[in-house]
Amino acid sequence: MTEEILLEAEDKMQKAIDVMENRFLNVRAGRANPRILDKVAVEYYGVATPLIQLATISVPEARKIVIKPFDRNSIGAIEKAIFEADLGLTPNNNGETVMLVIPELTEERRKEYVKEAKNLAEEAKIALRNVRQDANNSIKKLEIPEDDQKRAQDEVQELIIKYNKMIEEKLKSKEEELMSI
Repeated sequence: MTEEILLEAEDKMQKAIDVMENRFLNVRAGRANPRILDKVAVEYYGVATPLIQLATISVPEARKIVIKPFDRNSIGAIEKAIFEADLGLTPNNNGETVMLVIPELTEERRKEYVKEAKNLAEEAKIALRNVRQDANNSIKKLEIPEDDQKRAQDEVQELIIKYNKMIEEKLKSKEEELMSI
């Protein structure tokens, strides 16, 4: 029974790490990354449609994203959606494509992004602590000897230590990526 609780806790901890990594992708590093457009929804024939469904998105250069819509009539709506998404980017429309030029990041802006990454990492750690609390409560509810409860809680603690180290490593890697010019 404790094995099931531990497996479920580990699964939830891994999901917390995955969510953090996914959110890290939206923190810009001065390079073009089409993932920053994942949350952009375009008003297309009265329906909010994800940008990825309306256009091909490519990265021809390190700091340029090119969006080529399947329907040229949607260019204006795509441009408007990018403005409204508040990405800090200005779309350039040439009639066939929309181009986004990623500006060089200033030192101050890089530090803001590092702060944002640290906040995301802290949220992941909070999620881990919540999972630990739930697992420990589930273990306490089991009618098993106290020694077995203690052993299971120690295993949960080992899991949280392991996953906290993973968060720290991923955060360090993201910080280096953000601070490198």
